[in-house]
Amino acid sequence: MITSDIYSDGTKILDENRKGIYMEKKNETRKIQRSYTLRERFDYWFDNRVSKGSLGFIHFLIVACVVCAVLIAGLIILFGFNEEGEVASVFWDSFATVINAWMPSFEDGSPGYLVMMSIIAILGVLFTSVLIGIVTSAIEEKIDNLKRGNSLVLETDHIVLLGFTPGECTLLNQLILASDGKPGCIVVAEDLEREEMEQSILENLDVPKNFRIVCRTVDITDPASIEKCSVETCRTVIVNPTDDLKTIKAVLAVSALLEEKGVPEIRVNAIVSRNEYRFPPSLVETNNITTLQSNDILAKLIAHSCTQNGLSKTFRELFNFEGSEFFLVSMAGIEGKTFEELMVRMDNATPIGIMREGTISLNPPGECLLLESDKILIFAENPDTAKLLSSQETTLFDQELNIVDDETETDTVIFGHNETLPVILHELPENISHVHLVGQQTSEEEREELENVAAERDLELKYITENIQSETALLKIAKIAEHIVILNNHDLDSDEADMETIFLLLNLRDIRKRYNLSFNITVEMQSERNQKLVGSGDNTDFLVSSSMSSLFLAQLAESPELIGAFREILSNKGNEVYLKNAGLLNLTGKHTIRELRQILLKQRYILLGYLDSQKNSSFNFPLQEELDLISTDSLIVLGEN
Repeated sequence: MITSDIYSDGTKILDENRKGIYMEKKNETRKIQRSYTLRERFDYWFDNRVSKGSLGFIHFLIVACVVCAVLIAGLIILFGFNEEGEVASVFWDSFATVINAWMPSFEDGSPGYLVMMSIIAILGVLFTSVLIGIVTSAIEEKIDNLKRGNSLVLETDHIVLLGFTPGECTLLNQLILASDGKPGCIVVAEDLEREEMEQSILENLDVPKNFRIVCRTVDITDPASIEKCSVETCRTVIVNPTDDLKTIKAVLAVSALLEEKGVPEIRVNAIVSRNEYRFPPSLVETNNITTLQSNDILAKLIAHSCTQNGLSKTFRELFNFEGSEFFLVSMAGIEGKTFEELMVRMDNATPIGIMREGTISLNPPGECLLLESDKILIFAENPDTAKLLSSQETTLFDQELNIVDDETETDTVIFGHNETLPVILHELPENISHVHLVGQQTSEEEREELENVAAERDLELKYITENIQSETALLKIAKIAEHIVILNNHDLDSDEADMETIFLLLNLRDIRKRYNLSFNITVEMQSERNQKLVGSGDNTDFLVSSSMSSLFLAQLAESPELIGAFREILSNKGNEVYLKNAGLLNLTGKHTIRELRQILLKQRYILLGYLDSQKNSSFNFPLQEELDLISTDSLIVLGEN
């Protein structure tokens, strides 16, 4: 039996049957030097030469051919095969033969001369063949690089779009619409094949002839790779919504590149879903970064949409570049007038706020006096269409708005769970008193947070644990409430999570139709492509995170001066967009747009548009146009509650 112990200094003690003990020191490691053959050395040298690309290989061939030509010419002269030919002509014939691969004829010289020239001619054939192959490969490689989009972009005043998902082109479409028919260029960068991106854009977008979309294969998290997009000469950079970690890395990468290029003033726009990934203010200011936290925005829209059917569609129409948009304009003749006078005198546009000393105030009081230097924030189809009617054409009148409170309490069922649920519960309308939570796989900490929010809002939470795969259980749940919300599972892949949502939606629609139920459904989805599979309408509101985020990003990129206003409208504080029922407002019957504007402004609401009972919205009516409202119609307003 042999036992051993090892000391810290490397000394080993061996005990062999306790008969003898000896100590042994470790020998120092000997350096072994391997000798390489000439063949191995040549192969290594050749590999290094070839690895330098086609140019290096061509250089090697030229040198090899020159050496062979000189060697053959030298052998011809050495052995006297040239007979009475001059030495210079031998060298020339040798070079000409290797280049032309010309086989000598029998009359050209002695047998030795013919053999040597035949050898150099064969070498010339090999040289020419290999050279043609190298040039062909180099051309194919260059064409491949061009196809993959690896060349440098030579553009100025373009938009750089980092990130692209095939089939989702809402952001690109909005940026094209924002150009309003003017020539422009968008550089789309993603780690995808250029042909795949171009094909997807071609299938999903109608790109005007004067507008260019350039695709490049780029690692959007690597500053060196992004450099080929010429970000230092662009107008703005947009990071297309992806997962948060990739978005953050892309923002940091492009910010580092812009700082290196000495152009930190170029704005970087991004959407980040989770609040914990909010950028520090100092970094935002230094690198001119603009971000929105989409989870809170979507949670607010979900909470309001479940009782205001059509609100999500209204938001999409408000924030896209089709139809009416938000503009800042300077108007003559506004000094000394009140905001109320401006409201009832502005035609073809709706004033919604003022900019004074660089700060935008939404929905100011009606008695607010305007200054000549103020800019007016309007909602119109074009900034040039707004006009101020003369005071003789307008009449101010007093009419109090007698709002009927909707005291009817309703219940809401929420399927699924994600991190936005506490915000949704907090934002639910006051007339919702009971919330039934289905399929909640929550930890004790998450459940405690939900209970705290419910207690703050005076909501009663009920947890339903029945198997929703059973139609009997699903029917029982569906009969509970007037409003059903389906939340998306943010922990799953977007396609997998959306398919879970789609199957639940299809079953609920089927139950509603077969059992003649009347509940409305608000659905959260991640992918615009998946939402198209199930259509819209049918008392179903869709909140598609990628689509909504694209709309907000396009507005941020094209209207950076309005960022403050957009943040307020999309946040949980200040002025927000609401659908107000005409019946509850006691505004049924015929009213002109001027009358509605003035009546609503006295209650601190700004009229943006109108939503009929079929959920079709309209905006920016002429002041004199008359609406005949019924109790199921809704007015689209901007206000604080």
